[in-house]
Amino acid sequence: MFPEMRRKAQVTSDEQARELLEKGSAGVLSLMGPEGYPYGVPLSYLYREGKLYFHSAVQGAKVEALKQGDKASFCVIAADQVDPEKFTTHYASVIAFGRVRTLEDPEQIQLAMEGLGKKYSPGYEKEAREAIRQSAGHFLVLKMEIEHLTGKKAK
Repeated sequence: MFPEMRRKAQVTSDEQARELLEKGSAGVLSLMGPEGYPYGVPLSYLYREGKLYFHSAVQGAKVEALKQGDKASFCVIAADQVDPEKFTTHYASVIAFGRVRTLEDPEQIQLAMEGLGKKYSPGYEKEAREAIRQSAGHFLVLKMEIEHLTGKKAK
């Protein structure tokens, strides 16, 4: 069902793949866009308890793409160091596959947004809560349930 890793020597453990997600700061969410073209959008994210959370504007290409279907992949490149003399790259990446939905529960929305605030603005939790309160109703929170996770790292 999900693509099998061709170069098995580069596969990370599930624990290492989750660690890459926890430590990463940005990734690309890929959805099925209009006219059948893939739509990949770079995003900040929160990884918590096997799920990914993203915030989004209420309208836009990402929201329209989700109307095409809920299946998605999310890729994080955790390391990318080119070694020109050896014609190689020292890399670490992870790809999550799953389904994305919009959160409706205000408590879950608040927890996800506070988690994003803590991740990206540590030490400013109080200010983040106020910003979330002030912008309530002007954003969506998307949740991706991970069905399959693969990590890959140069050896």
